[in-house]
Amino acid sequence: MSQFGISAIPYEDKTLLHQLIQLYRYDSSEFDGHALTSHGLYLYKYLDHQWTDEYRRPLIFRVDGELAGFALVALGVPKEFVKLSEADATNTINDFFIMRKFRGKGYGKQAAFAIFDQFPGSWEVRQTAANLPANRFWNRVIEEYTNGAYTEKELHGEAWHGPVQVFMTRK
Repeated sequence: MSQFGISAIPYEDKTLLHQLIQLYRYDSSEFDGHALTSHGLYLYKYLDHQWTDEYRRPLIFRVDGELAGFALVALGVPKEFVKLSEADATNTINDFFIMRKFRGKGYGKQAAFAIFDQFPGSWEVRQTAANLPANRFWNRVIEEYTNGAYTEKELHGEAWHGPVQVFMTRK
């Protein structure tokens, strides 16, 4: 049986996260339209913010010690910055990526459950409107995690366009 692990990404591994974001952006570009720069890279303007903003948590996933993906999480986001949660503070998954090699094997669900359990409270999980595979994944995972006690709504605005699942952790 494979060993799955999740841990914080230290600032010293910023380059590692940058490289994984390149794979993530490439993989999701068919849904969100991200384009390469003239230098052949995808921009991610919030990279440094993962360590300078106190509420952000960059997390890495490993399977048997091998890099398997990452999540960029925001904790305790004030009500004025989230659109659907009624809680005073809400956690969000800003970006979530599982390497293709590890998809369909339960590692994404395992990572999501571990994140929700580690950071209990109110959650919003958003997907780009065109990314139907991500929407199916999150609905399936959150349905199982909450035993169906979640809502999915559509946001159509300047800041976000797409489905959002809203729920409370089970703890």
